[in-house]
This record gives sequence, C-alpha cells and structure tokens, in this order.
Amino acid sequence: MWNGLVGVAKETYTASLGEGTVPRPLMMPLVRGELVGLIWVRPLKVGQDALAGIAELANIAAAAGADEVVLAWETHDVATACELPIVGPAPCLNMVLATRDGHVLHQFPYSEQLLSRSPEGWASVAPDWRPAPAPQPGGELVPPIQAAVNFSFTPVELDHPDPFGVTVVLMEEDGYRISLTEAFAR
Repeated sequence: MWNGLVGVAKETYTASLGEGTVPRPLMMPLVRGELVGLIWVRPLKVGQDALAGIAELANIAAAAGADEVVLAWETHDVATACELPIVGPAPCLNMVLATRDGHVLHQFPYSEQLLSRSPEGWASVAPDWRPAPAPQPGGELVPPIQAAVNFSFTPVELDHPDPFGVTVVLMEEDGYRISLTEAFAR
C-alpha cells in the first residue's frame, strides 16, 4: 500500500509541476488498511490561515476513525504559506506515515528541470527525483503537519447521525478538494 501511495504522490507532483503549480498539501487517511480517499487542503492565505487550513486536513481522518494517515507536502511551499523557516531539503516532497503510536517521515528531494516558461513568467518544470534519505522514525514535522497528525486520531464529537458525512460536506463547502474511495463515498 505504501509504495502505491508514494507513487500517487510522485505522479501528482510530476503532473502539477509540469503545469507550473505545486500541489497543495494532501492527506490520505486509512481505516484498517483501506484508503478512505484523498483530501487536498483548501485555498490558503499566508500565515495563520495556512496553519489552520493544513491542520484541518485531520477532520476527515478523525471523522472516519482512521488508524493510519499519510500526509504529503512540499517543503518550500508549506514553509512559505505558513511563514516558517525551511527545514530539510528543498525542493522536496515530504510524506509522513502516522498512527496513534508515532510516525515515520519520508523525504523525496528533487531538482527542477525547466520545461517551459509562460509569457506571464510561470515555469513549467519536471522533477528530477534525487536519492531519498533513510526514513526517519519520529522525524521532526513542521507545526501544521504535526497538528494534522495529532488531530487525525482525536475522536470527532458531533451530535449528528452521520458525523463522517457531515464532516465531508462541511469541508467541501470550505473549499477542501475531497475524493473518497468507493467504500467511503456517500
């Protein structure tokens, strides 16, 4: 399962960078080894809004009762959006696999090969994946990612007959892009 999720993240990054954009942070919650879906963070404003928006990715995982979560983000993108120092390699696709008992940070650094530049100055690039450092059990996570990991395993207390369904609807209304797997689609 892990290799498949890494493959999806790398394919998404390659396609997005080729279009001149960096993919937004992404969460992939799992329940008993089954993927719930893909949740991309909503459009963010720099600063506190970015910190909160990334941490709120946890809502779907918590509502689904996830026992594992995978988060993916780009080092420079999250640091810039959250006004944080850059920690670790950049550019770099980071992925963390987390459970209630801990997490393992995986980093996939890359260099950017320029494909083209638009008249507006946007660069279309292809990632040239570099050798990945060893996975880091308990590796340091930037604050919004650590918050998302922590909140993913906090039970949701909603007085509603379908807390998962209502959470999905509310998050979509807030601008999160959610793609649920068939087993979890409502």
